[in-house]
Amino acid sequence: MISFFKSYKGFAIVFAFISIVIISIIYNTLNVYQPLDIYQPTMVSTELVDSTIQYKKKYHKIADFSLINQNGKTITQDDYKDKIYVADFFFTTCQTICPIMTNHMEQIQQEIINDKDVMLLSHSVTPEIDTVAQLKRYAKQKGVNDKKWNLVTGDKKQIYQLARKSYLAVKDHGDGGPFDMVHTENFMLIDKKRQIRGFYDGTDKKDINRLLDDIEILKEEYQK
Repeated sequence: MISFFKSYKGFAIVFAFISIVIISIIYNTLNVYQPLDIYQPTMVSTELVDSTIQYKKKYHKIADFSLINQNGKTITQDDYKDKIYVADFFFTTCQTICPIMTNHMEQIQQEIINDKDVMLLSHSVTPEIDTVAQLKRYAKQKGVNDKKWNLVTGDKKQIYQLARKSYLAVKDHGDGGPFDMVHTENFMLIDKKRQIRGFYDGTDKKDINRLLDDIEILKEEYQK
């Protein structure tokens, strides 16, 4: 019996080596790098997209903007130039989904605090209430790091146009009139070219983990 196994020892070693090679090839094939989608208006539910751009199949980008942050500083697209960032829409007096979303944003902030390539941007949908002073109080309560995370207020119509025409994030609730209100749980991942690369439920911890994973995938894209 022992002589039988000895005679097949060489074969077993070769077979084991070939098996390891095959398994490695299969593993690498299944784990090949897959870039994130670049979202266009035609790829998003029509109820979240302004009717004027629902036909667009390519070249969609976040529009230029000029808003005021929690420190009274004017924030524009230039402050996010060559940055990956996460955007959302909220208001400080919200008692439903916004506290959960803000807590999740703060968790994301902790993860990217030392990453110079990643920032956060939260737009108030009630700018008439969310003054600079109100945003500053809220920022202190929520642990906002001014270098990583801007809470912005400003012209209501501009904010609503950004929500519908740029971030493709909210259902149609008017164009920013005095009685209009948008409310969405969506977080959007924006790349260095101001393109949308992902949508996430800001109230869902699993989606937040997926967002953090996607940030790493997006960073890998820029390393290639």
